[in-house]
Amino acid sequence: MLAFICFFTCCAGIIYQLIDEMHLNQNSVLTGLPLGLAFGFLELFLFPKSGKMFRQWSFTKLLLFKTVLYTAIIYFISIALTIIAGLIEGHKWKELPAQLLSIERFILIVYTLVIYGMLLFFLQINNLLGEGVLWKFISGRYHRPREEERIFMFLDMKSSTTIAENLGHVKYFEMLKEYYADLSGPIINYHGEIYQYVGDEIVVTWTLKIGLHNNNCIQCFLAMKAAIMKQKEKYNERFGLLPGFKAGFHVGKVTTGEIGVIKKEIIFTGDVLNATARIQGLCNSYHVDILISGDLKKYLDCNSQFQIKTLGETELRGRGEKMELFTIVSS
Repeated sequence: MLAFICFFTCCAGIIYQLIDEMHLNQNSVLTGLPLGLAFGFLELFLFPKSGKMFRQWSFTKLLLFKTVLYTAIIYFISIALTIIAGLIEGHKWKELPAQLLSIERFILIVYTLVIYGMLLFFLQINNLLGEGVLWKFISGRYHRPREEERIFMFLDMKSSTTIAENLGHVKYFEMLKEYYADLSGPIINYHGEIYQYVGDEIVVTWTLKIGLHNNNCIQCFLAMKAAIMKQKEKYNERFGLLPGFKAGFHVGKVTTGEIGVIKKEIIFTGDVLNATARIQGLCNSYHVDILISGDLKKYLDCNSQFQIKTLGETELRGRGEKMELFTIVSS
């Protein structure tokens, strides 16, 4: 995504240069690249980590705020560059106000508002649909069904019905928003894709290559545990409890593609989803927080970060053959 932002801002710089001077030089790229890097850093790293306040804002309010903010930043950067260039070229100070209030400067502000408004709109829609989903629609990657091998994690909050009854629906919903926000960081950091929110359950998926790289899928679960524990004081103060969760992991082939007319989605179909849900449902029976299928365990690189313990074979509901299940024992 950072590469896309930098590419977009460089192209925007080139277009502006063509409009402004009717010829192209390297300054347009040299200006667009650092602006893209700064924009990408703020959008991808700073705002997500300090976004508690922004989560309360509407889509429109956030879009307008960020557009004006970035436009102001670029405007003041352009002023600074104009002053520096003037000093280098020996221009007199009395000439600067005319340059700063010129029609070219006004065009730059309007152009920046439009360009960064478009880019922010794209990024906000991307966040609403889920990381990478919008680009999949635009590229048409799943316009025709295709088969993929994927890892799935079905993660479910413990005792959610009891918690909802004790807190009440509004308070429970507020807790759910905080809970999902705290879990989002590990999912992003370990390259997971949020497939669905189903009540208090999150379905996360990885392609086989990404999910197995450095055991991203398992590391994601462990990081989620750590993220919730880090916010223990917040949950106890605001809600009088610390939410826990359990998860089931499985791997297998799915058919992926766009579906729907009025509301389009990219969905996965296949036995692996039903099996993962069944595995997650057995966590209470085994008194563990995580269950991993034997199929996925074969792929995992077991190392000193965690130990995998077998729980024996079981027959999943709706399946004729038995499956060996494993759990994680932290080292």
